[in-house]
Amino acid sequence: MNENLFASFIAPTILGLPAAVLIILFPPLLIPTSKYLINNRLITTQQWLIKLTSKQMMAMHNTKGRTWSLMLVSLIIFIATTNLLGLLPHSFTPTTQLSMNLAMAIPLWAGAVIMGFRSKIKNALAHFLPQGTPTPLIPMLVIIETISLLIQPMALAVRLTVNITAGHLLMHLIGSATLAMSTINLPSTLIIFTILILLTILEIAVALIQAYVFTLLVSLYLHDNT
Repeated sequence: MNENLFASFIAPTILGLPAAVLIILFPPLLIPTSKYLINNRLITTQQWLIKLTSKQMMAMHNTKGRTWSLMLVSLIIFIATTNLLGLLPHSFTPTTQLSMNLAMAIPLWAGAVIMGFRSKIKNALAHFLPQGTPTPLIPMLVIIETISLLIQPMALAVRLTVNITAGHLLMHLIGSATLAMSTINLPSTLIIFTILILLTILEIAVALIQAYVFTLLVSLYLHDNT
């Protein structure tokens, strides 16, 4: 039971070679593009959603911060499509891997922090020591603020990993219960199956929300450093 429960979180291999890279490269292929002057409804809706999301995230940024707009939009699309594809049966979700989420969070966080130290170093250093701090508390507050700064990418990665993993585990457990009850009690099976459907709808919302939250937090880190 334990092996089956966590089997979906094991990185797949093809002929002994890791297939995670191919899986990561697959979601962008699903984004439709148009070569015509007049777009169809799907592409029009897609462009409207991208513009709406980009406008909402970039509204608080200055000119320097808005140079990250393409990267942030690409990030939210990648995470959202990866999370949604992971809800398909017998599929693998790369965002359940903490290593991958750290690989996304650390460079983006580091780029924002480095930009802050390069453009306005006084404001960046001022975050480590709030104004009016008593002298005896200065060393302790500097240490606390430094730790809080360094754990930001870890918090980003862990939040995404935990939310996606917990949802997949719950769906697996309820799906196993539905299959086990199907030969015992039909009314109970219908109730559990209804719960599974509702949970699947919830997980679709969670997949999109977590992509938005991850990108929004990166955007906030960027805003604090530009």
